[in-house]
Amino acid sequence: MIILYEHPLSPYVQKIKIALREKGIEFESKAPELTGGGFGGSEFLQANPRGEIPALVDGDAKIFDSTIILEYIEEKWTEPPLLPSNPLERARVRTIEDVMDTYYEPINWGLGEINFFGRAKGELAETIVGNAKEQAAKSRQWLTKQLGDREWFNGDRFGWSDLCIVPHLNLSSTVFGIALEANSPLADWFKRVSVRPSVAQTLQEVQDSLAGLDQFPHLIEQGLFKREYRDHRLEWMIRMGGLQVVLDGIEKDNIRFSYDFA
Repeated sequence: MIILYEHPLSPYVQKIKIALREKGIEFESKAPELTGGGFGGSEFLQANPRGEIPALVDGDAKIFDSTIILEYIEEKWTEPPLLPSNPLERARVRTIEDVMDTYYEPINWGLGEINFFGRAKGELAETIVGNAKEQAAKSRQWLTKQLGDREWFNGDRFGWSDLCIVPHLNLSSTVFGIALEANSPLADWFKRVSVRPSVAQTLQEVQDSLAGLDQFPHLIEQGLFKREYRDHRLEWMIRMGGLQVVLDGIEKDNIRFSYDFA
């Protein structure tokens, strides 16, 4: 049995779940322990010494980083294919994945910092949120051009780029109130993709886990959970005007920088 260390709210986890379900691969979900303010547990850290989710265990294989996991899944279980056959199209959908993971993801993460954890108040919060919404709008314009007149971002069939977009747009639309423009090509695509069984099940797990968000401020106050900066999140917060948020976090919350190995 394949083991996937995960948390349902992680967009990086969600794309792995969708890929596994599209290929009909059974897996067991495990939540890593919360230890020392981050994810831990000996078995989990053997799978990913960086202490990040997702991590996938397939027999003796222990793989981390969501893109590398996706590549492993695609190469080991070739049907149905998630990548296009054309090299140029493969490059295009991989570019979309990178944009979503490193450019769009910080938008949702930053809004979570403000909305759920109260990292900034008043004028500073308004500035960061306003900048986030502006960046999201520009990103969606770019995505609309990438979709063009295709049914799916991958082309004539659902695939790699579609499953990489779903988690991020779902979080910003349903959690942070940045709704897709009604009757737009992007909104129509989202309606199509949301009813796919692999996607619907994954998004339902997201919805079911949202109730647990109210626990995070309490965990942070007790030092049981630390905010985590990937490099693109750190850059984003500073560029959006939140340098003071970063400085306050270093002083008060002992920020965990995710590029360190545990």
